[in-house]
Amino acid sequence: MSVGAICTRAVHTATRAERAREAARRMHQYKVGSLVVVDLEGKPVGILTDRDIAVKCVAEGMGGEVRVEEIMTRPVSTVHEDTSIDEAVKHMSGAQIRRLVVVDDDRSLVGLLALDDVLELLVEEAEDIGRLLHAQMPA
Repeated sequence: MSVGAICTRAVHTATRAERAREAARRMHQYKVGSLVVVDLEGKPVGILTDRDIAVKCVAEGMGGEVRVEEIMTRPVSTVHEDTSIDEAVKHMSGAQIRRLVVVDDDRSLVGLLALDDVLELLVEEAEDIGRLLHAQMPA
């Protein structure tokens, strides 16, 4: 199975020039922990996480008027939508990250794969196995 099959496709984005305070408001409004930062062509150039805001804006005293490009995480870690989930998890593990931006052949934003998406898939598969085992138990 590929990451394109399980990634979140409704991804909230931000621009480089946007202010951190506005980005944080949108994160709160949409109940998300990150925004993919895109350029004028809609290509991912970074990711802004709630941790970036907490550590860089609040802890370092930069304030909410700082531009997203000053605090976003870059370069952004991406995987192609056809990448296997196994390869994506290896990439996350090697880079010690919880999110990967999913792109297509043109490197345009397709979705966002979070470690939670992978965990959800594993739980569903374990439940399927459990049902199968239960159905095959002798009466």
